[in-house]
Amino acid sequence: MFQVRIHGRGSQGVVTAAEMLSIAAFAEHKHAQAIPSFGSERMGAPVVSYVRIDDQAIELTEPVMAPDLLIIQDPTLFHSVDVFSGLAADGFVLINSARSVAELQIQEIADRLPVHHVVPVAATELAMYHLGRPTPNTVLLGALTALTDVIQLESVIKAIEDKFSGEVAQRNIAAARAAHDAARAA
Repeated sequence: MFQVRIHGRGSQGVVTAAEMLSIAAFAEHKHAQAIPSFGSERMGAPVVSYVRIDDQAIELTEPVMAPDLLIIQDPTLFHSVDVFSGLAADGFVLINSARSVAELQIQEIADRLPVHHVVPVAATELAMYHLGRPTPNTVLLGALTALTDVIQLESVIKAIEDKFSGEVAQRNIAAARAAHDAARAA
C-alpha cells in the first residue's frame, strides 16, 4: 500500500488534491481512498488530507501516520506542524517552493532520505502562470508523477478532466505537465 499525506492551508485545494489523486488511481484500476481531515477552520488554517493507493481493497480508514509521500503545499507549516512525522525511511517529500532544500532549512530531513527524494517545485508560481490563481494542488499532482511510478501523469490528466472542463481543465493540465517536467529535472 502506498500512503500519502497532504499538508496545506485552507483554500489551497488540499482536499481536492486528495480526491483527484484517488480518481487518478481509479483510472489505473487501483483501489484508493481519500480522507479529508478538517473542521471549521477558516481560510489559511492548516489542513491535512490522506490518500491510500493499493492493488487490493483498502480497509483502513484512519489517518495516514506513516506516509510514503508527503506533499507540502505550504512550507510555512514547517514551523507550526510536524509535517515530517512518521515519514518512511525511503519516503518522498514534494514541497511547493521555489527555494532549494538548503534555503528551506530541511537539509537534515533530506539527508535521511535517498537522493532526489526531497523535491521542491515552484507550484504556486506555475499555478499563477497557467491558472491565474495561487492554487498549487493540480500542479503538485503533476510533479508527484515524476517522483514515483505509483501514478502516471496521464491518470492525473484524466482526473483533472473529470473534475474540470474546457479551458479550466486545459490550464490545469498544462500546469501539471510543467510541474512534472520541473520535478523530473530536479
